[in-house]
Amino acid sequence: MNKFPFIAMILFILAAFFLHLLALLKIFPIMLSTPILFVSILIFIFYLNNRRRFKGF
Repeated sequence: MNKFPFIAMILFILAAFFLHLLALLKIFPIMLSTPILFVSILIFIFYLNNRRRFKGF
């Protein structure tokens, strides 16, 4: 159950990447796909960085 957020974020990045590929083929608006891809990667990096942080005593 602990790996569910990690797998969900990877799937979200893959879906955003697929949407961006469709945008590059001019099937989907690129103005929508670029922020979606950026936010998905940003959330993934934030999750990896904040996972094992020391929170104090």
